[in-house]
Amino acid sequence: HQRRVHGDCKPFSPSFCWPINTATSYRSPSYIPLICPFPSFRMSYKPLFQKLWDQYTRLTPQAARIHQMLTARGETVVNDHIAFRTFSNDRVNVSKLGDKFAKFGYVEKGTYQFTAKKLVATHFEHTTDPTAPRVFISELKVKDFSPNLQQIVRTCVDSIPADLLASDELLTSGSVGWQPLSYTTYKQLLGESEYAAWLYVYGFCANHFTVSVNQLKHTPSLQEINALLKAEGFHLNGSGGEIKGTVQEMLEQSSTRADKVRVKFIEGEFEIPSCYYEFAKRYPTAQGPLFSGFIAESADKIFESTDVKQHA
Repeated sequence: HQRRVHGDCKPFSPSFCWPINTATSYRSPSYIPLICPFPSFRMSYKPLFQKLWDQYTRLTPQAARIHQMLTARGETVVNDHIAFRTFSNDRVNVSKLGDKFAKFGYVEKGTYQFTAKKLVATHFEHTTDPTAPRVFISELKVKDFSPNLQQIVRTCVDSIPADLLASDELLTSGSVGWQPLSYTTYKQLLGESEYAAWLYVYGFCANHFTVSVNQLKHTPSLQEINALLKAEGFHLNGSGGEIKGTVQEMLEQSSTRADKVRVKFIEGEFEIPSCYYEFAKRYPTAQGPLFSGFIAESADKIFESTDVKQHA
């Protein structure tokens, strides 16, 4: 499973303060997008996933610590899936982000509805590499919210440079397209949608990586991995119970509560929940292979790993 092993963790700097400008190369005169229409010459997804992992561990220092803890116990940490959040705007919606993964060999596999949170999502899988992580992309149904929220989102997307929208660099650009950030705007969004407020602050990046519990030798169940995490002082997302899903549904999931990092706003610096680490255990279908999709009811609770209410 080497191709899905999480990348080497970079040291976490306590002085790190999000957001930083992670999107520079797309502006460089030497930057030339590489888009090959021939499947046999598709680019490897691994450099992109390594970049996403490096960015994610800067935002989520607990993920680096958990990764190191597991590897120190002799585990090989394999990534089940990564997740992104976006808006339903036609320039950055699930379809547009999915297109960026298509050139790496990913295709759409399943769609999901989250009525209460006003979200839809799609998951993608690699066509030829069964060890490649799944990609789960959700989007906020912006038109279902107030005119104020719609205008904020429209202003944000309008601010993203056209060359960044067209580039794969968008996937790791964070909120650089609409900086500087306003804490007043963040609070307005938070009043309507925690998802929208989080996305305004952190933008385009991996919202979470996911440990495949199926690949763990010493802690092969979610009950064991959760007990280990709590013993080591990590806090779990308790929404809907620590374990979401059942063996009968062929997918069990749990997650940590998101880290909190200091974020620069025009009004000053404030601590905001960032990203979290998920754990997934898959079970065989009636046909034999492991279930490869997602359970909407469980995912709905996993979304709440970043909810400010869990940090109150």
